[in-house]
Amino acid sequence: MGYESPMPVQKEVIPYLLGNDNEVIALAQTGTGKTAAFGLPIIQGIQIDLCSPQALILCPTRELCLQIADDLNEYSKYIEHLKVLPVYGGSSIDSQIRSLKRGVHIVVATPGRLIDLLNRKTVKLDNVRNVVLDEADEMLNMGFTESIDAILAEVPESRNMLLFSATMPAGIRSITKKYMRSPKEITIGKKNEGTKSVKHVYYMVHAKDKYLALKRIADYYPNIYGIIFCRTKKETQEIADLLIKDGYNADSLHGDLSQQQRDYVMNKFRIRNLQLLVATDVAARGLDVDDLTHVINYGLPDDIESYTHRSGRTGRAGKTGTSISIIHLKEKHKVRELEKILNRPFDQGAIPTGNQICEKQLFNFVDQIEKVKVNEEEIENILPSIYRKLEWLDKEDIVKRMISLEFNRLIDYYQEAGDIEAPQEYSGKKGKFERSEKGERNRFSGRGNGNGTGRGAEKGYTRLFVNVGKMDGINPPSLIGLVNDYVPGKIAIGRIDLMKNFSFFEVHDADAQSVVRAMRNGDFQGRRISVEVAQDKPSESRGKAIKESKDKKRSDRRFKR
Repeated sequence: MGYESPMPVQKEVIPYLLGNDNEVIALAQTGTGKTAAFGLPIIQGIQIDLCSPQALILCPTRELCLQIADDLNEYSKYIEHLKVLPVYGGSSIDSQIRSLKRGVHIVVATPGRLIDLLNRKTVKLDNVRNVVLDEADEMLNMGFTESIDAILAEVPESRNMLLFSATMPAGIRSITKKYMRSPKEITIGKKNEGTKSVKHVYYMVHAKDKYLALKRIADYYPNIYGIIFCRTKKETQEIADLLIKDGYNADSLHGDLSQQQRDYVMNKFRIRNLQLLVATDVAARGLDVDDLTHVINYGLPDDIESYTHRSGRTGRAGKTGTSISIIHLKEKHKVRELEKILNRPFDQGAIPTGNQICEKQLFNFVDQIEKVKVNEEEIENILPSIYRKLEWLDKEDIVKRMISLEFNRLIDYYQEAGDIEAPQEYSGKKGKFERSEKGERNRFSGRGNGNGTGRGAEKGYTRLFVNVGKMDGINPPSLIGLVNDYVPGKIAIGRIDLMKNFSFFEVHDADAQSVVRAMRNGDFQGRRISVEVAQDKPSESRGKAIKESKDKKRSDRRFKR
């Protein structure tokens, strides 16, 4: 298979597992060879003449289940009659039952389908000597704790337990105490630390520019082969559809696709018929591809484990890779938290300009021309006709026409597109988190007077109303981030007054109408926002917005009760 020397996790784990009753917790990043680390010792310990499940490997997704089974079949290629069976939902349970009746030695399963088989009494785990929990943290996140309890109740208490994971959240500790006997903990690198072969970069843009930024990043790396991670199935499909519409070699992978569709997309991606795969975290968990150049986070995930798994898709097997995050200003604090936990610096990238993209694409095209393999025999007969057809053109004309034929559309697009403005971060200058010359209280203290409608704006400022307040979780930094997300250019924000159900903030007179227009029909955490110039007497639309906000909160409280 091309293995020349063991990878660090294999060097640590394999000798220990070859002993008797040696339970292991192995923490290592995705792509470091964990499957071989537990697979090779398990295969070596199988008794071929006992045609009953002797090893059980549990994993969170169908894709990972199939990948592990394929790897184990490769490792055991020259061991006659050893049988490995993947058991997962989305495929025929009858065919899996028939395979179990014929006899198998190793079962690789998702918890849900294995529970179904146990309930039907079509699988017996009496002879299982080794149980592996692979990607244990993800199984916890997906709510498989009760299923794991039920499965382990069917396995002999004398079984050996092996736990493999890329991260070590608190939930893993409870598993080890409940199911394991004095396991040895083997850590390759630091806990929760990202692989050192991955470079971390983030681009900060306005919310409305996220997709445009994604396109520019994809265009700037002509040979990109990567996964774009989205938070929801809906967003995944929308982004994939937009990329396909705009001419990119992309497709989607998420839970709403049938197993047949998912297999088709993954096969296309593995053989590089796809350049970009847009996926959810769970769908991509079992996608084992060693030579991804980039992982792109279309917004950061909520937890450190998800980011570690995402970035670990690239930079595998000793290769280098890049993890790119496209974020809003209000996600900047997440970047700082990730830097601390991963102990890795994140570089802030500048969105490539149209000229930079066109230059990069053109030079890549020239490189391809230089490296193309010429089959002299195949084209020998047609070359004279081509030479005659093009003899009126000199070398410079031919080069210009080749480039124009290949890149006219790209050049025209970026000539008209203009550059993407990055949101302005807090600078500490006047009008930004500062006290006025008269010693007034902090503009962004969030303390109002009554309902805030009675005070006039500072000279040169216009006071604006927005229908989100403290009950919505808004605070001064998030309100500033909200404005930055929707309003292009640098906007100086004055005083902010936060109320229970709504808020007021001040902007320069010249910016007021552009802010109102830009934020019209925006949203804050899934809620539609309404922004207008504040009046001493609330307007009809503002009163309606406040009433809708209060009604929503009453509805939310009733739902929670």
